[in-house]
Amino acid sequence: MCRNIKTLFNFEPPATELEIRDASLQFVRKLSGFSVPSKANEVAFDLAVEQVAATARRLIASLVTHAEPRNREVEADKARLRSAARFGSSS
Repeated sequence: MCRNIKTLFNFEPPATELEIRDASLQFVRKLSGFSVPSKANEVAFDLAVEQVAATARRLIASLVTHAEPRNREVEADKARLRSAARFGSSS
């Protein structure tokens, strides 16, 4: 599950709210062991996602770096190359 959590700091353009929420959802899914919580756990699960997202936003906002921001397309291309090397080409 957590393979889908991507680095969100130091990108241009910055991480979107959706990216932060998606990473938070994956994190809570991993911790809880639920892909979809039961009705009995839904409120606690959703609250955890919101709290993790809020913490992630504060973390990203407070981090500093002197490195140049990374380009999303370049990083995606690198990831595709790593995947092709590991698993072979899908074409």
